[in-house]
Amino acid sequence: MSERDQRDEPVLERRATTVRVTAVRGASVERRDDRLAGEEPMAIRVAGPGQLPVDVAITMRTPGNEAELAVGFLHSEGLLASREEVAGIETGDPARVSRPDDEITVRLTRPFDTSLVAQRHFAATASCGICGKAALDEVHVRSAPIPDGPVVNPAVLLALPARLREAQAVFDATGGLHAAGLFDADGRVVVVREDIGRHNALDKLIGSQLLAGALPLHGRIILLSGRVGFELVQKAAVAGAPILAAVSAPSDLAVQAAEELGVTLVGFLRGDGFNVYARPDRVAVGRA
Repeated sequence: MSERDQRDEPVLERRATTVRVTAVRGASVERRDDRLAGEEPMAIRVAGPGQLPVDVAITMRTPGNEAELAVGFLHSEGLLASREEVAGIETGDPARVSRPDDEITVRLTRPFDTSLVAQRHFAATASCGICGKAALDEVHVRSAPIPDGPVVNPAVLLALPARLREAQAVFDATGGLHAAGLFDADGRVVVVREDIGRHNALDKLIGSQLLAGALPLHGRIILLSGRVGFELVQKAAVAGAPILAAVSAPSDLAVQAAEELGVTLVGFLRGDGFNVYARPDRVAVGRA
């Protein structure tokens, strides 16, 4: 086992833990082991040069890809623009916290305006994302225009759920994780991230691309394993993704946001069909 594998092994164990359950199937009752998705709190902190770290948010997440989650969240919320602004990423002090990766500090190359935290009232959870903001107007300010392309074939979209499912390693063990997948316009997998929270999975994906210097996500397709709320459209738009698809339904505000922000929104992508709720011009189908 490599040094990296040894270092990552405890985190992998925390992503999917084993419990004893009583399984009832008809008249059959069995005591057996079951695997559950891990869920732990993670504090996201920010500091500029010479500044003390400021607590920005606490999110409940599945362990793994903590640095990506932190920078993806900060980018989605307009607090971090690019890889060049990241001077370093630190975990908590092992002498002070038992699990250092439960605390992530992103150090910036520029001063951080701490008043933004008080103004925005961040409150992140695995279930609701960033709630309570009258955010559509504010997202307009942070979201640069998205190019018109690409135009994708329906067959490309229909193939994505199976490819996302194939890449969900922890879901195979637990059945309890959401996923966000990034694909190119031909349907090839770029990256997949999993988490107990839909918003966290997307933030991890966006963070991976920010750290790789691959933002904005022009020409890419994002696929989500669940439903689509406003916050997920917000994150995709800020990251520059032209097409956001999901296997389940969008909310009405998600559709409104997608239309206004220029994101093609596809829902109920399963089996042999899907619905296009906003900007259908990026899907190569005839008009009804």
